[in-house]
Amino acid sequence: MPPLSWNEIKSRALAFSREWADEASEDAEAKTFWNAFFHVFGIERRRVASFEQRVNKLDGRDGYIDLLWKGMLLIEHKSRGKDLDRAHQQALGYFPGLKERELPRCILVSDFARFRLYDLEEDSRHDFALKDLHKNLRLFGFIAGYQTHAVREQDPVNIKAAERMGRLHDLMKETGYVGHALEVYLVRLLFCLFAEDTGIFQQQQFQDFIEQRTGEDGSDLGPQLSVFFHILNSPEDHRLKNLDEQLAAFPFVNGRLFEEVLSPASFDTVMRQSLLDCCGLDWSRISPAIFGSLFQSIMDKQARRNLGAHYTSEQNILKLIRPLFLDRLREEFGKVKGNRKKLEEFHQQLRSLSFLDPACGCGNFLVIAYRELRLLELDILRVLHTSVRNEVEKVQQSLDVRGLIRLNVDQFFGIELEEFPAQIAQVALWLTDHQMNQQVSEEFGLYFARIPLKTSPNIICGNALRLDWNEVVPVERLSYIMGNPPFVGAKFMSEAQRADVNAVFAGIKNAGLLDFVAAWYVKAAQMLRNTAIRCAFVSTNSICQGEQVSVLWNWLLSQGCRIFFAHRTFQWNNEARGKAAVHCVIVGFACEEVQPKLLFEYEDIRGEAHSIQAKNISPYLIDGPDIIVYGRMKPICLVQEIVNGSIPADGGNLIFTPEEKDEFLSAEPLAAKWIRPYLGAEGFIHNDLRYCLWLVDCPPDELQRMPLVLERVKAVRCMRQQSPKEATKEKANIPTLFTENRQPDGDYLAIPRTSSENRQYLPIGYLSGEVVAANDLQLVPSASLYSLGVLASIMHKAWVNITSGRLKNDIRYSVKFTYNTFPWPPSLSDKQQQAVEVAAQTVLNARAQFPDSSLADLYDPLTMPPVLLKAHRALDKAVDATYGRRDFKSEAERVAFLFDLYQKYTASLLPLAAKGKKPGRRKKADG
Repeated sequence: MPPLSWNEIKSRALAFSREWADEASEDAEAKTFWNAFFHVFGIERRRVASFEQRVNKLDGRDGYIDLLWKGMLLIEHKSRGKDLDRAHQQALGYFPGLKERELPRCILVSDFARFRLYDLEEDSRHDFALKDLHKNLRLFGFIAGYQTHAVREQDPVNIKAAERMGRLHDLMKETGYVGHALEVYLVRLLFCLFAEDTGIFQQQQFQDFIEQRTGEDGSDLGPQLSVFFHILNSPEDHRLKNLDEQLAAFPFVNGRLFEEVLSPASFDTVMRQSLLDCCGLDWSRISPAIFGSLFQSIMDKQARRNLGAHYTSEQNILKLIRPLFLDRLREEFGKVKGNRKKLEEFHQQLRSLSFLDPACGCGNFLVIAYRELRLLELDILRVLHTSVRNEVEKVQQSLDVRGLIRLNVDQFFGIELEEFPAQIAQVALWLTDHQMNQQVSEEFGLYFARIPLKTSPNIICGNALRLDWNEVVPVERLSYIMGNPPFVGAKFMSEAQRADVNAVFAGIKNAGLLDFVAAWYVKAAQMLRNTAIRCAFVSTNSICQGEQVSVLWNWLLSQGCRIFFAHRTFQWNNEARGKAAVHCVIVGFACEEVQPKLLFEYEDIRGEAHSIQAKNISPYLIDGPDIIVYGRMKPICLVQEIVNGSIPADGGNLIFTPEEKDEFLSAEPLAAKWIRPYLGAEGFIHNDLRYCLWLVDCPPDELQRMPLVLERVKAVRCMRQQSPKEATKEKANIPTLFTENRQPDGDYLAIPRTSSENRQYLPIGYLSGEVVAANDLQLVPSASLYSLGVLASIMHKAWVNITSGRLKNDIRYSVKFTYNTFPWPPSLSDKQQQAVEVAAQTVLNARAQFPDSSLADLYDPLTMPPVLLKAHRALDKAVDATYGRRDFKSEAERVAFLFDLYQKYTASLLPLAAKGKKPGRRKKADG
């Protein structure tokens, strides 16, 4: 039986208040009073609540609760005029004697004439007189079957629900009930738990069935649930005539959710109790937008330790869907809401929209998109069907809106590789549909539910990179593509993933450089051609930086794709425990011209964005032309060339830790003159010095006098001979030397290939020619102070952030894409060069004040010394002056300026030379 309309409830409330206006005796009429109270809301009290529930109090004595609706409401009644504060304290005294699932969400105390409602979840109190009950009916919406609270993703009940379902999952799995059957079983239980708290079932109907129709030992619960699932899949007129009345009272659900016949599960006392613990939660508070992902994570005990780290927050989803479609629809609604005909046409237009998430997971993007569209539709219905009763108040009509709602879940399409999340996505959309139907019901006064489920979301379980998306949703029907495809770096794909992307990337040059997510861009672009479809994906920021840009975006631009909105790099996380944080971008693109173009920038990647209207958004996510930087073997300006450090290829036989070096020299003292300091990128940044055997000029006779050195040389030869690489095998003939010797004779400027992107400045510096640089330490021989100054500046760091590659979240400095493409200042006076050199030396002097601090310490944003920061700020001003600019307002503005310069340099007749002086030689070095 569906809930009563609010108008009917209000009418009953007025009659109830009149009937009980003069009652005073608790003993005589309290039970009749509360029976009549529940009747106001269309509920038979006996079905949900009991009088005089006995409990054992803390003092060991028995107490008797006037009325208890387990898990929902505890009522303490007094005679007229008695102390309601005392009644409240008496009610709280019963709590220790109740099981956790029996604890109420509300306490109601009354003396006939007065009501006081304590909402324990909202921590609120409401006092009103009996005569004003009709004005406070919304407080009791949970009795009538209406949702009376906002669903919040941060609500701890989401985590608690997932944890309880996790316990039930483990218990069932331990019995051998596993795989597909277990997944479907749990999804069904999820639906039933939700259904009894949101009006699909009657209040507590599922819990009562378990408690009243199954034994406490759980032995008959499995068979009973099998029958129960069959009933939910059977229309009322197809059921047996002599069916148990409690089973017969459940509605026909269908929607394919209960269609498959599953083998019965086997329960015991603990498992039955675990399911009842799940029933004890208020599932109307669960957010389908995130619970699906939490629910999925319970399948993995490791993932369950970080519940909350595996869902995408609503805030982040809105960052994508608002500029993709929602803001435009809201804007259009604002324009047409004053014209009834246009508003009705706009309403019908919403029904024609369709949405595809080709990596939908548990459907959180689809769920939030559907909810927001339903909220928009509700605003439309308010305008179309609200009557003005007086000059002050707008009152909604008691309106049957089921024929007026246009939007439905069949407008939403998803592709998901795994079966379980695909099933959850479908159920999550149904649950969201019901939540929104409840909201419409509450708004317009007549209950509305789409049961049985006749319309289904279109969630396909399959490999999105192998499927033809046009077969999932025809291109002529599709409006928007969106989602959060998986993040896997190009070098970290599995063999299966590599095979999937190879099929997608066929014909794209150098596609082996692309991350996994890029395949979704390519598939989407193929569908966008010659259409008005718009697309937006969340991605790791690597696809808009470094070498991937020249591969992916060169191809996308050639297909006609253009970016119309983008969020620059921000931290993608959520508010739950076990936060998962990744540096991401959001890119919206289409093959049609879309205006305005919006660029969302972040001063703090963990903070809020501010939007700017751009003339054009380039693949690097800046306001500028679609210029792409291509890797070069030589610098575009007349500067010293940069090289990688040396490669030992020695199997570790030529390299020592400090302790190993000391131990070796104690046994082989003659080797001291042939051991030199050895640094890679990590060691350079963290002052973690190692050593190496550097036998470049070692005479054979001296080598013969060092047997321990000879042992290591023999080991190097053996290792190289066994290498699968022919070039390495060839180097076995010279085992005393590194396979690649790029060590300069004199001092050099060292630039680590990999460093944290959290640092505001690159951790670079000079090293003595005695220090052997490893391959991941790039070096500029004989670099001048001027070169150090420019490369250590914020101007160069801005170029690094855009053009370098990424290793996880770290910067991967690229010779070809960063150093060789960097536009050095176009003109340079002696005064400007001197100013940069002085500022650069000041930076070195500031570092020297902290001799025991590593570059990692000095350039950590939290521990960077003020004197060093001040020196860098002065250097930045000096370098900016060499470019003729002093007014850059953001990093994006710097990058746009550098791209203009880059375009001029590369378009000139002498593309490898920028106008201006060749940088002078270094004058001073740090000691």
